[in-house]
Amino acid sequence: MTEGLYYTVFPTDAGWVGLLASSAGLRRLELPLPSEQEARRLLAEDAAENPAPFEDLMGRLRAYFSGRPAEFPDKLDLSAATPFQRRVWRAARAIPYGQTRTYGWLAGQIGQPGAARAVGQAIGRNPIAVIVPCHRVLGSSGLGGFYGGLALKRYLLRLEGNRL
Repeated sequence: MTEGLYYTVFPTDAGWVGLLASSAGLRRLELPLPSEQEARRLLAEDAAENPAPFEDLMGRLRAYFSGRPAEFPDKLDLSAATPFQRRVWRAARAIPYGQTRTYGWLAGQIGQPGAARAVGQAIGRNPIAVIVPCHRVLGSSGLGGFYGGLALKRYLLRLEGNRL
């Protein structure tokens, strides 16, 4: 167990979600998994279980995964990210619910219009999907990638009312 880290797992309409945080903020969100054990296995080795600090966020995530809009202004612990990744993830957080943008658009937002490929790599390393809505970032010719798989990306976009 790593000092100062805590986690919880909880059910949503989409499956079991896991959260990991430090005193600095949210570090990781495990996207819906089929079982509590699977979600717990991904987080428990790193931290102590403590659901109390996550109560409000769990409610908003339950709403989100049941198809209701939710906002996620939560404090994040991005200490493991590079400065470039932090800029990309901060810009991605500004993409509104139900809307999409391209990797190229995001590159322009961070002042590096030629860095769409690097933006895609940063988005692919995002450990806090949904909170940093990387599923809302598309390639110029289609969906692009998603670490949870394209089926999950489509699911999240449809959940937000986006009809591709």
